[in-house]
Amino acid sequence: MIDLSIFSLIFISAMCFFAGFVDSIAGGGGLISLTSYYAIGLPPSYALGNNKFSSTFGTLFASINYARKKVIIWKVAITASIFALIGSTLGANIALMINGDFFSYIMLILLPTVTIFTFCRKQKKDSDSIKFELSAKKLISSAAIGFTVGLYDGFFGPGTGMFLTIAFSAISMPLLQASGTTKIVNLSSNIAALITFVINGNIIYSLGIVCAIFSIIGNYLGSMFALKKKSKAIKPMLLLVIALLYIKIIVDLIGKN
Repeated sequence: MIDLSIFSLIFISAMCFFAGFVDSIAGGGGLISLTSYYAIGLPPSYALGNNKFSSTFGTLFASINYARKKVIIWKVAITASIFALIGSTLGANIALMINGDFFSYIMLILLPTVTIFTFCRKQKKDSDSIKFELSAKKLISSAAIGFTVGLYDGFFGPGTGMFLTIAFSAISMPLLQASGTTKIVNLSSNIAALITFVINGNIIYSLGIVCAIFSIIGNYLGSMFALKKKSKAIKPMLLLVIALLYIKIIVDLIGKN
C-alpha cells in the first residue's frame, strides 16, 4: 500500500483539475497530470494506471459537454478512433524495436514546425461559425490522421490530443469542432488502455476516485470555457501544451545523458 501525505493529495488533486481544464480545451493534459503522479512518488505502472483512470472519466464529461452543443463531427470521430486504435497497437510494437531517443530528436524539429503551422496560417475571423462540409476525401484524411496520431501515441504518447486537434483543423475543421471531435478519439483510446491497467491491478482506487472527481470538474469547466470563447481559448492552450511537450522532451534527453 502506498501512503501519501495530505500535501501530496492536495497537490495531485489540484494538478488533475488543471490537467483536465487544459486537456478539455486543447488536449495534452496528461503532460501535467502524469508528471504530477511521478512527483508524489508513485511507481511508473501505478502513475500510468491512475493517470489513465482519472483522465478517462474527465474526458468522458468533456465529451458529453461537446456532444450536447453539437460540435462533434461523429463520422470523423468514429473513423479516426478505429484507425487510431490500429495505429496505436502498431506503434507500441515498433517502440519495442526502436530507441525512443530517435523519436525525441525528431520531435525537437517537428514541434516548432507544428507551432508555426498552427499559429501563422491564415484563418477567417469567423471560422468558428463556418460549417464543416464532410466529403469522402476528408473522411479518408480522418482515417489517415487517426492512424498516424495513433501510431505516435503507441510509440511515444505525450500531446496526442493536441496533435489530433491540430490535424483536424488542418482539414478545414473549425478549432472548436476539432477540439470536440478529438475528445471522442481520446476517449476510445483511453478506455482501451484503462481496461489493461484495471486487469493488471495498476490502479489505487482510493486515490484514483478523488483525482477522477477533480479531473471531471476541470474537464467540465474547461469545455464550457472553450464552448464560450471558441478558438480564442483553444489557441493559447495549444501553445501551452506544445511548450510543455518541448520542455519535457529536452529534460528527458538531458536526464539520459
